[in-house]
Amino acid sequence: MPAQRVIAVETATGISRRELRPDLYDESDVAVADRAVDPVDAARAHEYQLLATLLSAPPSKKLLSTIARLEGDDTPLGRAHAALAGAAGNAVPGHVEREYFDLFIGVGRGEILPYASYYLTGFLHERPLARLRTDLTTSESSGSRTIRSRKITQRTLCEIMAGFADGRFAASEDQQKQFFDKHIAAWMGRMFADLENAEAANFYRPVAALGRLFLQIETEAFTFAN
Repeated sequence: MPAQRVIAVETATGISRRELRPDLYDESDVAVADRAVDPVDAARAHEYQLLATLLSAPPSKKLLSTIARLEGDDTPLGRAHAALAGAAGNAVPGHVEREYFDLFIGVGRGEILPYASYYLTGFLHERPLARLRTDLTTSESSGSRTIRSRKITQRTLCEIMAGFADGRFAASEDQQKQFFDKHIAAWMGRMFADLENAEAANFYRPVAALGRLFLQIETEAFTFAN
């Protein structure tokens, strides 16, 4: 199983990441992941991880089938889930793979540049990445091992927020808010809006709508919490 699919499959099936990929996850990872987590924070972690998984690579046929079974209630987020489930149910894996290429990779570049540095500065350079690494060094377990790329993508930041939410990465609520405000709220909503309106977007349009709405909910929640 590809490494980027492990958390999504664990979420969908309940099978431990240790069982799925024992070469990647040791007992300490599983112990932290399996400890009691507030249901709201667990739901937040799942939302962030779903976005990270869909933004890291085109979804497989199996993952599309899993997403197609999502159920939505009569709330904005529930309707966004239902829309994504409908898109996944109608998606053809090969078409989604091509769409992903056109959106994020392209010949030369994709239609969307999903990098913090581009949205924050207009250029692709390492200053935002350096600031992110500096912030993450404040806690040894804060997820710095997820920072391997020379660029900060929405996948990286969603994975870190998922780790904060489910307790894998140590961070107080204030630290989570500061991280969210500085590294996510400052640019990712605009990226999702661009993705939602991208010419090549089909399956990824409801993905973008879900991401944009979820970030709005997170922004309001962090505001009320303080």
